[in-house]
Amino acid sequence: MDYFIIFIATASGLYFHWWLYVRIKRWADRDLALSMADGDPRKRYFMLQKLEQARAERVKRNELEGWLQRAAQTYAE
Repeated sequence: MDYFIIFIATASGLYFHWWLYVRIKRWADRDLALSMADGDPRKRYFMLQKLEQARAERVKRNELEGWLQRAAQTYAE
């Protein structure tokens, strides 16, 4: 029984840390996309759509900033 409790506690802790890591990554990506919107509400929506497109296309994290910058340049006001 002791091993079961230790296993459950360890598994719960690992899952929580993984979940927190994923959430922080998503928040950082969203913040990056919104920082390129320059306060324009329509551009914010456009950049969030482009972020979703980048996720669907599985753009690598180290390429995401450049990808979003190119997407921001295509925004027609």
